[in-house]
Amino acid sequence: MSRTLPDLSLYLVLGAADTGKRPFEEVVLAAIEGGVTMVQLRDKQATTRVLLEHALRLKALLEPRGVPLIVNDRIDVALAAGAAGVHLGQDDMPPALARRLVGADMLIGLSVSDRVEADTADPETVDYIGIGSVFPTGTKADAGTAIGPAFAAELRQLVDLPSVAIGGLNASNAGQLRGSGIEGLAVVSAICAAADPAQAARELRQTYFG
Repeated sequence: MSRTLPDLSLYLVLGAADTGKRPFEEVVLAAIEGGVTMVQLRDKQATTRVLLEHALRLKALLEPRGVPLIVNDRIDVALAAGAAGVHLGQDDMPPALARRLVGADMLIGLSVSDRVEADTADPETVDYIGIGSVFPTGTKADAGTAIGPAFAAELRQLVDLPSVAIGGLNASNAGQLRGSGIEGLAVVSAICAAADPAQAARELRQTYFG
């Protein structure tokens, strides 16, 4: 694998609806100020045209700041927007087939929530994994039962790939993952719903990384 993986430490996942009445660009800029290192666009309800428009707006915002854009699920939108990568769930296109479409340079992330899924994460194809949902979450309808921090740490040890934990994470519970070996935190509402997204990002970093 020749791809260089960006800093996974604080990974913001969002769609336009996640920021409420605030423009998503405003929230993203504040989050980057607070220490967000990657941004994933995830919007299952948006039309292709709207999703691409949002991806292009985010790309224009993120690229000058050196922050990679990942697109959830939609390989076509990721390619059209020139995103850094695509993130796939277990019900999306298999990573090996996705790699044939995106080529050698685009990043591929894969969500895993049990040992079987973790075993299928091929380091020759996949660049990082998302582990979860760690805690109960209301931001993803199909997140499944929360697996808990202990099992999340176990899954991390099964896969020879960098990882982010996702699902219900906030500054109050992220510390339960310290020592797990998980490289980063992926969050939605902990930043998007915060009155001060920059401060929320700082608190998450402080809680997990000290």
